[in-house]
Amino acid sequence: MKINLKKYRIGFLLLILTASVSSCKKYLDEKNNSNFVKGSYFQNASQARTFVNGIYTSLYFFQNGDAYGESPFITMELFAGHATSLGQSVNNSNVINQRTDAVNPGFETVWRGSYNAIAQANLALEQIPQISMTDADKKKLLGEVYFLRAFFYYHLVRLYGDVPLITKPVAVNDPDLYPSRNPVASVYDLIIADLTTAAAAGLPATDQTGRVSTGAVNTLLASVYLTTAGFPLNKTENYAKAAATAELVLPSYSLFTDYAFLHDNAHKNQGELIFQSQYLVGVRDNAIPQLTVPFNLPVGAYGDHLGAMIPTNQFFNSYETGDLRTQERQFYFSSYPQYGDATKTVVFGSHALYKYFHVESANGSGISDENWTFLRLPEAMLIYAEAINEVSGPNTKAFAQVNAIRARAKLPALLTTLTKDQFREAVWRERYHELAYEDKAYFDIQRTHKIYNVVNNTFGEATSTPNEQGVTMKAQYYLWPIPQREINTNKNLTQNTGW
Repeated sequence: MKINLKKYRIGFLLLILTASVSSCKKYLDEKNNSNFVKGSYFQNASQARTFVNGIYTSLYFFQNGDAYGESPFITMELFAGHATSLGQSVNNSNVINQRTDAVNPGFETVWRGSYNAIAQANLALEQIPQISMTDADKKKLLGEVYFLRAFFYYHLVRLYGDVPLITKPVAVNDPDLYPSRNPVASVYDLIIADLTTAAAAGLPATDQTGRVSTGAVNTLLASVYLTTAGFPLNKTENYAKAAATAELVLPSYSLFTDYAFLHDNAHKNQGELIFQSQYLVGVRDNAIPQLTVPFNLPVGAYGDHLGAMIPTNQFFNSYETGDLRTQERQFYFSSYPQYGDATKTVVFGSHALYKYFHVESANGSGISDENWTFLRLPEAMLIYAEAINEVSGPNTKAFAQVNAIRARAKLPALLTTLTKDQFREAVWRERYHELAYEDKAYFDIQRTHKIYNVVNNTFGEATSTPNEQGVTMKAQYYLWPIPQREINTNKNLTQNTGW
């Protein structure tokens, strides 16, 4: 069945996040700002706060999409080659089989959504410094904006390579209205500068309201350093920076004792969850569970069951024997009580992602408001372990980070006799297994030029090692194509090689 997922209109949407003692309530106030005049809007601290809250709403496009189960968070994962799409999406199938093209709507969604968010951030960075408010509050607010601009540019530069670098508001008659592409290195320079500024902005170490924290800034910055140490820049000196920055994050967060806390309502923005996109029934909902439950099976109260991202059996089987994450209703599940008749059990015939199953909506109204997690503690732990290993080989603390993740999964500690090369691959495996289907694997392929050969439990060259679906990655797939509509509109844009 075709589903028309709610599409988010880019604009000055106002998201007000209010923290209570036990939870975070989110309120979205959408106003008609067609008569918006920046000179009369940024008059006080309240207006500035509201405008910055609106930038956060751009995060929604990663989970939203159009018909047949197409959504950016799924497109990014399908590029990694470890998931099938059991639904009706031709675009998803074309991505899996590497026969997609520049008119795939997902490419345009990410490009346009990111640049709209960046445009709002640029306006905030121009206007907020002129507002009368306490210096500390102004610095924190600008810190959030710098993080958000870096966040969106980080996705753009990894997905599309050289991209236009726009750092100020653009008027209709501005020459930057039709910009050319800037080198990857220049984009990363801005990202690092923005995150460095945000890190010094006096933000709280952690935050349970959904806003940016220093922990989120340092986790993202550590990821940037790790990425730039690999392809295409190969700035290996950034491994040390990645390790040092990730280490700053570790004391502020703790691993959950139950994997269910990763996707329930009670633990949003807590524990190991560093940065999430915020959802609330009646305010903003999503189709994350609908997209990831098996196709056309009555699992939960959802109107559609799309099967748009289903793990391959080979990937599921690549986990070590006894790994808690593979046990039923941990990271995955293969059956569930039939909706409407709990005396019957629906057997899937494959393993779906319980990691994204939302019990509250499945057993209730069918309207999901689970948060989407962009950054969580295990990623920072594994960045630290990988980066310190590249600098000086594995040390005690590097082993401790990986082993803490393994201990939660009921796995034995890694052998301390592992060589540098062996430890590197052990960390990579842990990234694949712990951060599975969280939009990390494709970016790992880009920066390492290696793919996880799940059948042999080894890593091979990305462009010569078939994945479990028999597809060998084409070199052009290291990047997405510039959306064709953008090239048609802006003649100063060039297309990526092979597209």
